[in-house]
Amino acid sequence: MVKVGAKPVQFRRAVAEAILNCAPATISALREQALPKGDALAVARVAGIQAAKKTADLIPLCHPLAPHFIGVEFVVQSRCVKIRCTVEIEAKTGVEMEALTGAGIAALTLYDMCKAIDKSMHVDGLRVLQKLKQ
Repeated sequence: MVKVGAKPVQFRRAVAEAILNCAPATISALREQALPKGDALAVARVAGIQAAKKTADLIPLCHPLAPHFIGVEFVVQSRCVKIRCTVEIEAKTGVEMEALTGAGIAALTLYDMCKAIDKSMHVDGLRVLQKLKQ
């Protein structure tokens, strides 16, 4: 792990995004909550939040953190779902890995919940959109 003891505590925010590409019929089923496994967006939101909180358990050299806020949002489009995870904290280290983990796991959860009806799906574009410290 990187030494962060001498760094000042600062407000930090990171926003990450992932994109689940899928068929238009999958988008319709998602919007209508007609998937075999239920309300995929609600489950994926909780999975993303839970994953962001557990990042240090999943990625060995990440510091264990206690974020003040974790939000997972979805923009459902005609052929994809854009997933954004925002994480905020006051700490000595950033929360980019937490935001990436939250967005990635939310995307994988959507994939899992839609795979019964769409074999062509793929996840793209996992990336940090914003990193802020004040």
